[in-house]
Amino acid sequence: MFESRHHELLPRAMFWRRQAVHAGFGLILVVGSLGLGVIGYHFSEGIPWLDSLLNASMILFGEGPVTELHTSAGKWFASFYALYSGVAFVTLVAVVFAPTIHRFLHKFHLEDEQEQEDDK
Repeated sequence: MFESRHHELLPRAMFWRRQAVHAGFGLILVVGSLGLGVIGYHFSEGIPWLDSLLNASMILFGEGPVTELHTSAGKWFASFYALYSGVAFVTLVAVVFAPTIHRFLHKFHLEDEQEQEDDK
């Protein structure tokens, strides 16, 4: 998907397009994860939709639960959703920042190659 170290640096317009695509994937991941959490909290614990959204949002971004859980099903769901959310958050950060980090490293590598050629 990304250019190799032997290719030229991607033009800015193409880079911003790539960044937008990755941000779109990140948005899909967030919306899907929130949807999973809202539905899970609503049906496992009987929490109203808005409170389910609040709980799912807080868990997904690492803040912790808001509503006290009373059922075993709700506690099981919250446990697995918290584990999933940790992985989903790390994945989200990786997906969104991958193009920027790649561009930085690629540019650094190209500059390093150019300096080595100039020294010869």
